Amino acid sequence: MNKKNSVKQLVIAALIAAMYVVLTYISASFGLAYGAIQLRFSEALCILPLFSPAAIYGLSLGCLISNIGSSLGIMDMLFGTVATVLASLSTYALRLLPKVISLLPPVLINALFVGAQIAIFSGESGFISSFIYVAIGQAIVVYALGIPLFYLVKKAKIF
Repeated sequence: MNKKNSVKQLVIAALIAAMYVVLTYISASFGLAYGAIQLRFSEALCILPLFSPAAIYGLSLGCLISNIGSSLGIMDMLFGTVATVLASLSTYALRLLPKVISLLPPVLINALFVGAQIAIFSGESGFISSFIYVAIGQAIVVYALGIPLFYLVKKAKIF
C-alpha cells in the first residue's frame, strides 16, 4: 500500500470513528444508546466494512470512545469494542454474500456480547431477554437504517 493510500485509509477510519461517536451520543440524548434496549443510530454504520477494511478500525475506535459514556464504564469499553471488532471483521469477510447475511454479524455478535454484559454487570435482565432486546434493536438499526445507507454510499461512490 502506498503512502497516499494509507493516509486516505487512516482519514476514512477517523471520519467513521467520529461519525460513530456523534451518532451514539445523539442516540444517548434520547436514552437509546445504553441499556437493555438500544437503538444506537451509529450501528447503521456497521454496513461500511462491506466497502472498506478501514471501516473496521473506524467502527472499533468509535465504539471504544462512545462507550466511555456507558454506565458500565470500562467493561463496556472492553467488551463492546471486542464485539465491534469481531462483528466488523465478520461483516468484511462476508461482504460478497447477500446483505441480509453479511449484516448478521453486527446483530448476533452484539446481541451475544452486549446481552451477556448487561445480564452480568448491570443485572437489568437475564441473558436470554437481554440477548433478544439487543438483537432486535441491532436488527432495526442495521437493516432499517443501514441498508438504505448502503445504497446511498454506493450511489455516491464514497469508497
